[in-house]
Amino acid sequence: MLEQLHFGREDAERDVKDGLLLRGGFLPTAAYRAAVSGRKMLIIGRKGSGKSAICMHLMAEGGHISGKALVSPDEAAGEEIRRFELQGLPGDSAKALVWRYLFAVHAARHVVAHAKAAHSRKRDSVKALARFLKQNGESSDGNGQGLPRGVTAMLNSLSLEAFGVKASVDLNGHPVSEGARASRQLDVLEKGVAQAFLDLACGQRHRPLLLMVDQLELVWSAEPDSNSMVIGLLLAAKHAAGLYGQSVRLLLFLRSDIYDSLSFGEGDKFHGDELRIAWTGQALRDLALARGRASVGAGLTQDQLWGEIFPASVDGEDTATYLFSRCLPRPRDAIQFLNLCQETAWLVHGRERMTEEDVLQASRQFSDWKLKDLSLEYLVAHPFLKHLFPLFQNTGYVVTRAALGTRFEAAADTLHRLFPAYADALNPAGVIDILYGVGFLGVRRGNDVVFAGGDDLPVQPHETEFHVHRCFREALGATAAIDIRRYEPIGTVSRIAGGNINVGTPQNTLINRGDRLEREVIRSCHSILARMGRAVELDQGARDEISQQVGRVLRNANRLSGAPSRGDGEDHLLDAAHYFTSLAAQLHASGLGGASGSAGVAQLIEDEARRLRRLAGGSFGSSGSSFGP
Repeated sequence: MLEQLHFGREDAERDVKDGLLLRGGFLPTAAYRAAVSGRKMLIIGRKGSGKSAICMHLMAEGGHISGKALVSPDEAAGEEIRRFELQGLPGDSAKALVWRYLFAVHAARHVVAHAKAAHSRKRDSVKALARFLKQNGESSDGNGQGLPRGVTAMLNSLSLEAFGVKASVDLNGHPVSEGARASRQLDVLEKGVAQAFLDLACGQRHRPLLLMVDQLELVWSAEPDSNSMVIGLLLAAKHAAGLYGQSVRLLLFLRSDIYDSLSFGEGDKFHGDELRIAWTGQALRDLALARGRASVGAGLTQDQLWGEIFPASVDGEDTATYLFSRCLPRPRDAIQFLNLCQETAWLVHGRERMTEEDVLQASRQFSDWKLKDLSLEYLVAHPFLKHLFPLFQNTGYVVTRAALGTRFEAAADTLHRLFPAYADALNPAGVIDILYGVGFLGVRRGNDVVFAGGDDLPVQPHETEFHVHRCFREALGATAAIDIRRYEPIGTVSRIAGGNINVGTPQNTLINRGDRLEREVIRSCHSILARMGRAVELDQGARDEISQQVGRVLRNANRLSGAPSRGDGEDHLLDAAHYFTSLAAQLHASGLGGASGSAGVAQLIEDEARRLRRLAGGSFGSSGSSFGP
């Protein structure tokens, strides 16, 4: 089963060609149901979230049982739209005319073909459309994905004789602007298409034509004319939906970073048409099972997938939880991670069953992939993104606003020199907003860490604690909550390990003193651990890391207590005091020492360090008078 197991391709186009997407590997989601029902016109999601999978599934045979057309402009077509301008019209409105013309031509082609196939009586309005398409060279739809030839022709004139309009320069006998002339010509064409739909009564008798626009990100460049191109698309889609009614259904698949960057006066009119794709951990589990069944057979169960093929647990976590918490919540990442685990076990190690070591090895490689992919995903919008990652390298994955501000100061001059056009956004607050928006950082709210997606609030000014997403921690070397030096006892332990224990007859006072000093170290450890248990507002990972290191101090003290050799108790006490001072300093340096709920932890650790030094008679040794016999 491991050899046969495959979770599909990362891109929907190849997935369709390989057949997995159509053999049960497609998971119907809320976005898919909204698209099929016609309830939503805008399907918005991040790269790899499944937009094109929905589109490809609808375009495939049996996906949408009616006429359909997919528009995905190539670079040449995108450049033509971006630079399209008309005298007398603002940029958004001019580009909306391009998209309106595109929709009208696709609708006209559909009406003519549909009338020929499903209607015996030829309507005059349909004949007029057929003549228009022929006269303007738009009869052939080619591959259905480019722009009609008439886009540039609109700069000059369209032949509208098919609709009884002979004058092409001005329609009313008066000089008009270039934009007004093109708009009036387009009105004639659109009314002709709408009349043909009305005459055929297709809105009541047949399924609507489905017009889809996908992969605009291939021709988008974060420049004003690119944003104007997308705004024009939205305006045109809204116009066409109202004009053609139930005869034409439009679906626009837009990347969330593109859509969210738009700012135009009509933007509030599209909220009812929006649906944002959001994936939960359970949905990704369902997707994994569906794709697993498509490759190895419908009888595959959850227990087989996550207990027989994959190991039941990895690093103490349920395997599915481990995997899906370490990838961004989208199908492409999940598919890549799952396939990488399978390839590591079967191709690299030649196993019949996957082991925990296979998953851990794949996890390290996957983290490297995703850190690089994130900077490439946002290369157009945030070209400086990869230069921000060193701020989080080889440190704890929990970072406070204050600590990030300190780190940013050291890099600010370089960032501003390399990216002067983005200097206004490259400040600590701007960096936090950007990294939260792309999913790199999550913000702590109560006992949860929230990452961008869905309807979550943006980062608020009062929020101070942030977490690097699990997906990127291994690539950054940030696998611990905070950067805490591991406790390594010196002095006493080294002498015990080397067998250099003083076996002479000790004096009772020294034995008692050493024993009591060890008990004071134990007391300090218990005091700190008890305080850790009450520091509920401190990140759980940080609490675990601090508790683990204090526990090492405690275990060492318990091992030495009861039979210390001459001077060892004092050495170990000073060693523990020094470590506690260092630990408190690291807490303060991370910013967590001043965060709500954790200031008391850092302060207590400092207090215990000072107390231990006083018991030893000072920082450099004992006066010999701290304890009696």
